[in-house]
Amino acid sequence: MRYIRYAFLGVLGIVLISVSLANRGAVTLKLVPDDFAGLLGVNFAVSLPLFVVVLGGIAAGLVIGFFWEWMREYKHRREAGQKHRELRKLEREVTRLKRDNVKDQDEVLALLDEAG
Repeated sequence: MRYIRYAFLGVLGIVLISVSLANRGAVTLKLVPDDFAGLLGVNFAVSLPLFVVVLGGIAAGLVIGFFWEWMREYKHRREAGQKHRELRKLEREVTRLKRDNVKDQDEVLALLDEAG
């Protein structure tokens, strides 16, 4: 299975390198269209190779998607934490009740209770 993963990553790397080499032409990215730039007084533009724009867009989409999913699962993580705290509390209570129950018993019966 490890070799299949390495082969897949190798093929993916070759594809990304070939796409990057084929799309080295510069493109200009503008913050706002030219018509609005005059109105707003903001005219930010940067010139980058096309493959940087494409791969950067993919990376930004992944980061946004991971963050969105992390935020969406917050309620499930919170509920799991509450259940875990409740479980620990109940386990401590059971241990305390067993300990209190053992105090009232004979020593032999207490040993048998602890073993089983």
